[in-house]
Amino acid sequence: MARCKVGVQFWPQHAEMAPMREAWEAADAMGVDSLWVWDHFYPLMGEAEGKHFEGWTTLAAMAATTSNAMLGTLVTGIHYRNVDLLADMARTVDHLSNGRAYLGIGSGWFEKDYDEYGFEFGTAGSRLRDLDAQIPRLKARLAKLNPAPIGSLPIMIGGGGEKVTLRIVAEQADAWNSFGPPVQYAKKNAILDEWCEKVGRDPAEIERTVALMQPAEIDQFEYFLDAGATHIILGMPQPFDLAPVQRLLDLAKG
Repeated sequence: MARCKVGVQFWPQHAEMAPMREAWEAADAMGVDSLWVWDHFYPLMGEAEGKHFEGWTTLAAMAATTSNAMLGTLVTGIHYRNVDLLADMARTVDHLSNGRAYLGIGSGWFEKDYDEYGFEFGTAGSRLRDLDAQIPRLKARLAKLNPAPIGSLPIMIGGGGEKVTLRIVAEQADAWNSFGPPVQYAKKNAILDEWCEKVGRDPAEIERTVALMQPAEIDQFEYFLDAGATHIILGMPQPFDLAPVQRLLDLAKG
């Protein structure tokens, strides 16, 4: 049994669709546990007006052309779509993938997305309050949809805010994603466990994922495991070099 799960997030910026499709299909064939895109409307790095693709339609194509890995957005801003619609989109991707979808959500942070697409940016506090309030509505819509999801469709929340975000994770999420370095991740992970105790949740019910933004972070693999990560996801820009993914897979096998 592998010591942890391995995923790869293909950044849909400064990229062409054909090589991105080839890369996610190759990664699926390599045996990764999960495939991801992010959910933004403009590049996060490099040329601000550079090429960029929308996340959920990309995810639907990913679902249709892969066979093995779980897949999801890492993560969707809760304000970017009506949450009833978001639930229906996630359910549809779940069916397209034969039950392999995550529903990754967060409170949002990239102000340009909001300004350019006409969403109210608000404040960090107001966005977190909206996230907290909208998740029950999201779950209620999922329960009403016909046909229902065929997979478990775990809800992942991304973020590391110790007073609010991790409390929401403890109360409402099936998986949690944050970032390194390992010392910081370990601190956040311990605080999530404390929140689980406070709200009466078994911490083992929440999958712990960490997103690596650079291949160099693979050198800290053992430290991330010691910090509590059970699923390590490598971010990948174009050109999509899968050699670091193979290295992660080899480390995960021990």
